[in-house]
Formats: sequence, C-alpha cells, structure tokens
Amino acid sequence: MSFSRASRAALLTALVAAGALTLSACGDGGKSGGGGDTNFVAGSGGIATVAKGERQAPHQLKGETLEGEQLDIADLKGKVVVMNVWGSWCPPCRSEAPYFAKVAKETKADGVEFVGINTRDTDKGPAIAFEKNYGVEYPSLYDPIGKLIVNGFPKGSLNPQAIPSTIVLDREGKIAARALRALDDEELRKMIDPLIAEK
Repeated sequence: MSFSRASRAALLTALVAAGALTLSACGDGGKSGGGGDTNFVAGSGGIATVAKGERQAPHQLKGETLEGEQLDIADLKGKVVVMNVWGSWCPPCRSEAPYFAKVAKETKADGVEFVGINTRDTDKGPAIAFEKNYGVEYPSLYDPIGKLIVNGFPKGSLNPQAIPSTIVLDREGKIAARALRALDDEELRKMIDPLIAEK
C-alpha cells in the first residue's frame, strides 16, 4: 500500500507535533527557546517578555473551535489576546482553569480576549466537558495533533513548549509574553496588565 504525497506530509506533520508535545507535555517549562537570536527576557516566576519594538507576529492561527465555529486570531487585532494551550487530560491545566475563567471575565471590559488552544484531546467530548466543569466561556481552537502549536509561531519567538503554556499578544497582534507552566490569577494579571496599559 502506498501513501500519497499529501498523506505522507500529513503523517510527517502529525509525527513532528506529537514528538514536540511528548517532550514537553504537562511540564513545568523552564528553559526559553525557539532557537536563533532571541530578544526576550525571562522574569521571575518563569514569565518571559519581549520589549515592544522587538516583538514578532505569530504565523496563521486559525481553525475550528471546540464548538464548531471558525476562529482566526488575526481578527482579534486591537485587543490584548491571551492564548492558553491546554488539554483536558493535563492536571496542571485543570488547576489553572478556574483562574483563567475568572480573569477572562474581569478583563473583558479592558479589551482582553482569551482563546484556548486545546491539544491532544482526540475527541472533543472531554474538552467540552472540561470547559463546562471549570466555567470556561471563551472559545478554544481544536488542535488535536498540535499543528497550530508547531506551525503557528516563528522560530526565535516566544512559543509554546509545554502544556500548559500561555502566550499573550499585544494590541498589534504581536507576541509579548509567555509562561510555560500553570498560572494563578495574580501571575496571569502580571502578564496582562502591562499590555492593557500600553499605548
């Protein structure tokens, strides 16, 4: 049985994504990365930030949400966007979910949008139940094989390297901050508040 070129490409993408996520799944994070010449600074608490003039835009981050709607992160330009990479199977994701739900509600009026990137849930059912159980009302892109995670962030940028990971985009749609571990509400606000205040 021979695979078509498209089938081989899809299989290769899936294997690369699975390998990347296997190395870092449900980790505490720790080291920065992305390769190349980076311009970001890891602060206390494992939150890395990039100075305004040095930020990069992510690649295309769009697709179907868990609810079956289409969502394109580029359409949220003008808002601070908090992207949280999570899976229903991940204990640290469960511990941080109530904080994300709370802060999403608190910051909505300040022009902040939350978007999840659900990964490694091969069925949407457990992920939808997770959102319901933890009161998560914002949408999550469904990324079961990690394609968005692997292809959505430029080399040398702050990119997700663990599950959970949180990436925050500034109002220009550029990558401004990242955490590679579970966060509580105070840590989350430390990432978001400076970007809300930026002019």
